[in-house]
Amino acid sequence: MKRTLIIMVKEPRPGRVKTRLGRDIGVIPATWWFRHQSVRLIRRLRDLRWQIVLAVAPDRAVVSKVWPADLPRLPQGGGDLGQRMKKILQSTPGPVCLIGADIPGITRAHIARAFAALGDHDAVFGPADDGGYWLAGAKHPSRLPHDLFGNVRWSSEHALADTLKTLPGHRIALTDTLCDVDTAADLPRR
Repeated sequence: MKRTLIIMVKEPRPGRVKTRLGRDIGVIPATWWFRHQSVRLIRRLRDLRWQIVLAVAPDRAVVSKVWPADLPRLPQGGGDLGQRMKKILQSTPGPVCLIGADIPGITRAHIARAFAALGDHDAVFGPADDGGYWLAGAKHPSRLPHDLFGNVRWSSEHALADTLKTLPGHRIALTDTLCDVDTAADLPRR
């Protein structure tokens, strides 16, 4: 079965993306950073071992020319982050991994290790330094629990622990720990 890597992206509009980063460095530089970061990430993660699908927000951004035109797109839809992530994961038969576009250090090797972990696990997560996670994956997304991602304290040091509580009885793998960019302190140093 073909592996699918879904990348959650937002249309890079000032004040709509990376708002916490925007408070630190300014709205326009934060928007510029996200636009270029997402394009670089998509280019870097292309691989014959998986298909990339873009989950876009807002929904009308499925026609945006920011990202490569050859990649399939699906709207993120409504709801909180957990509701959108669950819907997106379950839109694919699996194995599937879902990431955000704000992880500068991610490589094809990280994605390959996450998919490999799904060989003997039901789900895989890539922990982030801040207690959250940069990747969520499932071997059989249709078998995920109904309350997956429910009651998760998003944007907190509890996000991964809260999410793991929604998967009782599932075999879970943790893969590489990476850093996402939320504030200026998270930006890669040159």
